[in-house]
Amino acid sequence: MNRPIRRIAFVLGLLLVALVINVTVIQVFLARDYRDRAGNQRILLQEYDRERGPILVGPDPVARSKETGDTLTYQRMYSNGPLYASVTGFYSLVYGATGLERTENSILTGKSSLFVVDRVQQLFAGRQPHGGAVTTTISARAQAAAFNAMKGKRGAVVAIEPSTGRILASVQSPSFDPNLLSSHDPAAIRDYYNALTADPNKPLLNRPIVALNPPGSTFKLVTTAAALESGQYTPDSVLPGPATYLLPNSTKELHNWNGKACGTKGQVTLRQALALSCNTAFAWLGVQLGDAALRDQARKMGFDSAFQIPLRVATSHFPDILDPAQTALAAIGQYDVRATALEMAMVGAAIGNGGVLMNPYLVQEVRGPGLAVLQTTDPSTFGTALTTANAATLTDMMVNVVDKGTGTNGRIGGVKVAGKTGTAQTGNDNPAVAWFVSFAPALRPKVAVAVVVEDAGAAEVSGNGLAAPVARAVMQAVLR
Repeated sequence: MNRPIRRIAFVLGLLLVALVINVTVIQVFLARDYRDRAGNQRILLQEYDRERGPILVGPDPVARSKETGDTLTYQRMYSNGPLYASVTGFYSLVYGATGLERTENSILTGKSSLFVVDRVQQLFAGRQPHGGAVTTTISARAQAAAFNAMKGKRGAVVAIEPSTGRILASVQSPSFDPNLLSSHDPAAIRDYYNALTADPNKPLLNRPIVALNPPGSTFKLVTTAAALESGQYTPDSVLPGPATYLLPNSTKELHNWNGKACGTKGQVTLRQALALSCNTAFAWLGVQLGDAALRDQARKMGFDSAFQIPLRVATSHFPDILDPAQTALAAIGQYDVRATALEMAMVGAAIGNGGVLMNPYLVQEVRGPGLAVLQTTDPSTFGTALTTANAATLTDMMVNVVDKGTGTNGRIGGVKVAGKTGTAQTGNDNPAVAWFVSFAPALRPKVAVAVVVEDAGAAEVSGNGLAAPVARAVMQAVLR
């Protein structure tokens, strides 16, 4: 009998030790993680008793707390909620927080270590603690222009200030109203949330930073940069541009978007190939450069790097291992190349900023409850994507795309605009996506824009017809 009892005692002892270890890990090491989870109802209820700080666009609050007189003292309110939903996210009694409401929660609730002195002052003064303010980098004009231009379309827009990395616009379409998720009626919140999640257009998806699509011909900017950086090619280098290109070691043929040969008798310069968006020329060029050169150039422009702005951004990707046929397709932004709208805006921004890519960011300042500035985001460099000389050369080639090529709808009177159209097949008989990447003014750009429109037509002109007018509206809003 003693041996079975000893075995049971040993097992119970192990379980007790495991329990003590588990409790210790949760209460000591994981306490903050559990506390800060978006759906933690206990913490949320505590937070409803104090005034949550505002989220600002310029001087104007786009998210603020309103006193209710109910059991839950405050309710979150959003002015122009759908317009800024991709930035603010929502703050919900049932579903927790998303967007800046989540990432900047410690600031907005006043629990950040930045507010230690303020909390002590409030304690001695007998005042109820309340949160600080978060000032975004968003331009109200650019955001509104992007939102209005995307009405009736499904996709995303991102605008960046090339010299700093400040995000001037981040728009998803369709959007949603965060006010309906921040009410104090759990049943109404669930009904609206369920309707959003059931919508095939996925209005809750933060498309500017989460949706990954093949970049199509806008990736030819990366391929061109790699060609210029190799030292083997100039804008006047002549490339083969036949109507069809037989993929290496394959029986499959690649066609130009208009079904025709490029240039004169199937010969085209690199400058002309970019302006005409010649698939066959760039597929051939990609194979000559090799997948390693394309991959290296893509990574210099932000591909395969994780960014937090402070919202977590989906990682844009260039494939790790490619055979020659796959390399040809990757060179025109197909195969397994995937990018967010933010990433393609960064590509344009790097070219426009003399080859230097800045880290993107969405929060400009953190302010205390009295709106005194406590913290400011300083611009930081991600790296050098290409030389200053090659960036200037590629800029000139992009201006030619808008002036004489496929990007004519990106033109702005009196302003030189650099741009590139793109249309990408998404596979499985799904509709193509249309792109436009641009910046202006071309020589000293104040804004770089990437627009992606889903459910586009199959031709290259859809990037010019659907996406370029949206980009033009955003650029005009920033430049006026």
